[in-house]
Amino acid sequence: MKISFVCSPKHDRAVEAYNQLIKIHEDMTPEKADVFVILGGDGTMLHALHALMRYKKPFYGMNLGTVGFLMNPVQIDGLCHRIKKAVSTKVNPLLMRAECVNGQCVKSHAFNEVSFLRQTHQAAKMKVWIDGIVRLEELIADGILLSTSAGSTAYNLSNKGPILPIDSGLLVLTPISPFRPRHWQSVLLKETVDVTVDIQSPQTRPVSATADFIETRGIQRVRIHQDQNAKVTLLFDPEGSLEERTLQEQFRA
Repeated sequence: MKISFVCSPKHDRAVEAYNQLIKIHEDMTPEKADVFVILGGDGTMLHALHALMRYKKPFYGMNLGTVGFLMNPVQIDGLCHRIKKAVSTKVNPLLMRAECVNGQCVKSHAFNEVSFLRQTHQAAKMKVWIDGIVRLEELIADGILLSTSAGSTAYNLSNKGPILPIDSGLLVLTPISPFRPRHWQSVLLKETVDVTVDIQSPQTRPVSATADFIETRGIQRVRIHQDQNAKVTLLFDPEGSLEERTLQEQFRA
């Protein structure tokens, strides 16, 4: 098995694990590899997915970070055996197309979520379209986010959004500190929907849009839909599949 390693330089334990692993396995280039092994935390995995998804090869993570929701436990020995036994999960990212006040257009993928946040002390004012129909004429809030099922346990959950089963075929649209409508909560949407967010008064109430970790400031309109051409495969040990982790998270105290 040909392995290409991605190691987070921020974590000493990840660097140590990498040095041990390359004594056993040759570190191949992405072009020659059969699988990518990611050493670090969820942030390292997200960066690797963005950088390497074009190669259309599976990703197997080992948690040497903090939460590690997208990762497997660390074990130096028997790596190839673990990868061969792993359960695969297919994930499609969102594709964000942002139009900025300065005329710039930006495209970014998001495996977890696309989030909108006010840039100043003033609340953001936004209009929300679903499949070309205005569903929310005006949302006044700190922001809003559209999350995938894989990302529903991250920023979405911290804003009291629901956790989605990985195979639910759904996205969740969750407000961030809404002021008006005061009691508006998360909405479940089919993953095939087209979501557009218009920023009202973008010059005086500027808003940023962030796709995972890629931030675009001064946005005017953002369109988001699932990118069917950018599917990635995540590998998990059989006893710790992403489906099982998502279920466990819903019963966590």
